Amino acid sequence: MRSEISDLIISPSVNVCAINNVEYVPDSDSDTIRLLNADVVDCEEDVGARNLQSAKMVGIYGEEDLEVDAMGRSFSWSVLLVQLMMLLPGLSIASLQPKRSQTYIIHMDHSQKPDHFSNHESWHQHTVKSLSSACPEDKETFLYSYTHVIHGFSAKLTSCQLTELEKSPAHLTTYKESFGKMFTTHTPRFLGLNRGSGIWPTASYGKDVIIGVFDTGIWPESESFNDSGMSKVPSRWKGKCENGTAFSPSLCNNKLIGARSFSKGLQAAGLNISTEFDFDSARDFEGHGTHTSSTVAGNYVYGASHFGYAKGVGKGIAPRAHLAMYKVLWTSDTFASAATDILAGMDQAISDGVDIMSLSIGLEHTPLFEDVIAIASLSAIEKGIVVVCAAGNDGPGSATIYNGAPWIMTVGAGTMDRSYIATLELGNGMAFEGTSYFPTSVSIANRPLYYGSNDTKTSGCSFLNRNEVKGKVVLCDDSNLDLNGQMNVVTSAGAYGAIFLTESLFLDPEDYSIPGVLLHTRYSKAIKEYAITGNNTIVKSMRFVFTKTGTGPAPQVAFFSSRGPDPISPSVLKPDILAPGVDVLGAVRPDVPFIEAGKYDLVTDYALYSGTSMATPHIAGVAALVKAVYRNWSPAAIRSSMITTATKTDNTYGTIRDQWNGVTATPLEYGAGHVNPNRAMDPGLIYDMGPQDYIDFLCGLGYTVKQMSIILRTSQWSCENRTDLNYPSFIANFSNQTTSWSEKHFTRTITNVGDHSSTYRAALKVPDGMIVKVEPNIIRFANKYQEQKFVLSIQVDEDSPKVNYGYLEWIDEHNHIVSSPIVVIRD
Repeated sequence: MRSEISDLIISPSVNVCAINNVEYVPDSDSDTIRLLNADVVDCEEDVGARNLQSAKMVGIYGEEDLEVDAMGRSFSWSVLLVQLMMLLPGLSIASLQPKRSQTYIIHMDHSQKPDHFSNHESWHQHTVKSLSSACPEDKETFLYSYTHVIHGFSAKLTSCQLTELEKSPAHLTTYKESFGKMFTTHTPRFLGLNRGSGIWPTASYGKDVIIGVFDTGIWPESESFNDSGMSKVPSRWKGKCENGTAFSPSLCNNKLIGARSFSKGLQAAGLNISTEFDFDSARDFEGHGTHTSSTVAGNYVYGASHFGYAKGVGKGIAPRAHLAMYKVLWTSDTFASAATDILAGMDQAISDGVDIMSLSIGLEHTPLFEDVIAIASLSAIEKGIVVVCAAGNDGPGSATIYNGAPWIMTVGAGTMDRSYIATLELGNGMAFEGTSYFPTSVSIANRPLYYGSNDTKTSGCSFLNRNEVKGKVVLCDDSNLDLNGQMNVVTSAGAYGAIFLTESLFLDPEDYSIPGVLLHTRYSKAIKEYAITGNNTIVKSMRFVFTKTGTGPAPQVAFFSSRGPDPISPSVLKPDILAPGVDVLGAVRPDVPFIEAGKYDLVTDYALYSGTSMATPHIAGVAALVKAVYRNWSPAAIRSSMITTATKTDNTYGTIRDQWNGVTATPLEYGAGHVNPNRAMDPGLIYDMGPQDYIDFLCGLGYTVKQMSIILRTSQWSCENRTDLNYPSFIANFSNQTTSWSEKHFTRTITNVGDHSSTYRAALKVPDGMIVKVEPNIIRFANKYQEQKFVLSIQVDEDSPKVNYGYLEWIDEHNHIVSSPIVVIRD
């Protein structure tokens, strides 16, 4: 195999290299290009250039590193060009430019496949190989053929090859490789799940449902993946567990029934799998995938805790569901995931027979016809698979949603009613409780208290004198807002412990390198007054590893959770729903240090993680429970059951708040509200949809025929002139140009899935500045699964707020409350 990275060829009969556009033959044992500068510039043969990270030039000009873009897209050859230009004054710089090859996702018109090919993959491979006739010096690299998620393949191609390929009448479009990122117990009880009643026993805890998780891999030996009490692998399952580095199929069981990895796209970009930090297999290198897997469907584990915090019985949301891991995230500076690999994993999962897909991954914001996760998810939805994705961790800014396609369940992160605390008592008897995750149950007694009140650098702990603070408990005030920096400074200075006065209370569990406690600034005056009273101030007692439940208000929207409106599809309210995503206890990789405390590296089997990555598997688990109860429900019906039954209030009976600033949040932050699994089992009504509904939605976006065919993977479809998606929420966008009291109309179809005979009455809860009408406002059902239509109209005053919201509730005589948020945005 030959590479397109460099362009040098040796001519032994002359004194210098002749410069031509010729490729090296790569040798995996070599990582350098060596230029020996005498009278002759000589070049080693068989240079390993394919995955080259840097090249070295050695000789009378010295040794210089030549950086090469790790993605294979651009190269900094300036040093090489300068030196060779000195040797060859008449040389053209253009002739030295490397022949670049990139990875592309190629969409093909499958109706163009010649009959003599037995399947699409053989046609795809032949198509790529045939490019050699037009580009004889270029070597192609075929990666994946996709069967379900798109019609096409991925390959690494030069510009010559791509140009030739795009001449084919079967070619639809080309996308360059893109890279994704991950969005990185007590939660079942917080969600109201219990053994005695509700959705858990009714759903048999998710029995026989298969959940595919797309992540960093899995640690199969974790107790969360033991198969005690599990049913046998369903006969419809076509997946398998693959051999690989430190992973054997024998590690799978009736809980973990599938484990595959996908890395061709990553490697084609020059990002080799690390032999030091990763595994060329489905084994988890980081712990993220193990954590999400245990959250969605982990088995019962007694005594699970984060170094003693949150101790109890660890279990997933659907503890009797089966798991399949599709490893598509790999170690790198960004835990990169190539779009080609994500597509391959999703394509395989559809073939394998999963019921639910859980993706804590996001690609950059692009139109739907360029969003490979959206395109692949639509294919999965068409086959009855529920797709659940993380909304992203780009909050608290607005319009930061990822994975907002209307057929995807988009999940934001919320807090829980559980706090991790330390207690503090000062020498004057004042006592406080604050936030702490320090990982050992130490007790500090009668230690000197240090507070550098005379200088903001020392009072804010941006600088400390080791001789002054060693062996003392240091008080750091909020003149410095960098909590991580404060912790690093007090640790380096040799402090015995630390008290941080802060409004944010945000310090990750792994950052507690010495005993420390976070106290809200409302305690600042009392603590600082004591600290400056004299030289004999002491910390009488500091104690750690306490867990409190029932704290509030909870849930709140996590400060990092991405917010709406969706930048790609603003006509659909996103996120859909909120789920626990802060301090979630889950299984992790147990053989690498989680935290450094003092002189020791500490490991753990279970740890507290935060992110919409953690919220996503909660919703995927609830979807599995609903699926277990209603096997024939569509993905849209399952999503509707969760959205219309979500909780809009916290445990203090107030509206859900924003953790970032403490103010009341809106549906742009929390969607329909916080998931309520037991109510989702009996929603009363559902807003159902099928593939044609999404086609009609796409028809209304003004996409070209080519763009539509890419998303739908077909050249044949019909638009039924109905662009109003049957979504269980409403969002109306009004521009400044609209006249006073402008009106928008929404048509919806609701299906009775509750009692056979029911009468629903519309109840509207809207603020001033909004006038909402529902016609009809009373709907009667005589039979189960009967459908009825209604029209909701919204008028807004031009003086109304830029963002306003209310709710439509359909209420029947059987205690069903079917709630939908109504959001109005004025540009």
